[in-house]
Amino acid sequence: MLPPPAAFLPEITFQTSRASGPGGQNVNKVESRVELRWLLQESQVLTSLQKQLILEKLAGQLTAEGYLLVTAQDDRSQLRNKEIALTRFYELLQKSLRRPKPRRATRPSAGAVRKRLEGKRLQGEKKANRRRLD
Repeated sequence: MLPPPAAFLPEITFQTSRASGPGGQNVNKVESRVELRWLLQESQVLTSLQKQLILEKLAGQLTAEGYLLVTAQDDRSQLRNKEIALTRFYELLQKSLRRPKPRRATRPSAGAVRKRLEGKRLQGEKKANRRRLD
């Protein structure tokens, strides 16, 4: 079970920068883009098993130093972007800790097999009728 998002706040650092995209003069003045940085290995909130699972699932998203970066520049407000980044971060952790449901092997029904073979037979007859008779 994953602790609430507030438990991660002491381990997270936020960095702001100017956002790209629409926003008029606001874009050139205000640093509304937020980058959330979290060091996985130094986390005191998660167990070692949880850290291992996250490391396996999010290996491609971690930097060389082991930081997980989440950015948000959706809103013109820096505070709102911070909230968005934190939400994305927490959802990413939840998704990486979820175990996939094991696949159960199934077989096509007899009716489905019969229907497929009948379709193949009809297609073969159609093509056979196109051939030239000598």
